[in-house]
Amino acid sequence: MTPYVADPVYFNGRFLPLAEARVSPLDRGFLYGDGVYELVPVYSRRPFRLAEHLTRLQATLDGIHLRNPLDIAGWTAVVERLIAEAPWDDQSIYLQVTRGADDKRDHAFPPASVAPTAFAFSSPLVTTPAAVRASGVAAITVPDERWANCNLKVVSLLANILARQQAVEAGCAEALLIRDGYLKEGAASNIFVVRDGILLAPPKTRFMLPGITYDVVLEIAKCRGQPLEIREIHENELRAADEVWMTSSTKEILAITTLDGQAVGHGDAAGKPGPYGERMWQWYQDFKNTVMRQG
Repeated sequence: MTPYVADPVYFNGRFLPLAEARVSPLDRGFLYGDGVYELVPVYSRRPFRLAEHLTRLQATLDGIHLRNPLDIAGWTAVVERLIAEAPWDDQSIYLQVTRGADDKRDHAFPPASVAPTAFAFSSPLVTTPAAVRASGVAAITVPDERWANCNLKVVSLLANILARQQAVEAGCAEALLIRDGYLKEGAASNIFVVRDGILLAPPKTRFMLPGITYDVVLEIAKCRGQPLEIREIHENELRAADEVWMTSSTKEILAITTLDGQAVGHGDAAGKPGPYGERMWQWYQDFKNTVMRQG
């Protein structure tokens, strides 16, 4: 066990200490990044929307023609045991499936007799500190140089990693990905924009990973009567926004207050978290406490 990974982990049908889990150097996840993953947030030891996460896992597996090693009941049992044996009440359950280890390196799929590699573990779910949320974070924009199936949650994340590292080296928290002049998402988050009191969200396409937190924000906005448009957001609209947010299960609702070195917003409110983001964050907390923590 480490401060970030609890024992036991799940590995190919067994629960065992992390130190005893061993992956073959010929595993296609190691050689090619040939695999998928999923993250399930857990609140008060209750997995949030596990069925939706397992549906997204299956959709990604189908998208790369990889057999699922477990059915829904099997994955549910794995998740429940990891939650029960981890020391934290709020957790993040990581699931990964790769195409397994053949006896050679070959780009073509291995024979059907080669079993997928299945791995899962629990980590603590750590959200944004209050001081960071109060000030917001800085971000940069970068060209979206990823492949054309960004809706699949695959482990081949090198383009996202390079974009995120570019942000880190610029002293920023996130890189916003721009493709053909339009905002798609962040390197590790979904992005929302507020203009003239209207919440704008990029649509789900093959150039955006469909985030579960993204869905929650849209549901809350509709329930609370927040004016909302789901449509393509031009880069010029992004730069002229009143507010910009990044969202994820760990970031929740986090204001981006500086973009490419320029303050987000206008007048006295420029460079500060805005009222719409603050209100959405509070609505999100209410939802978390009344729904997420209740199962």
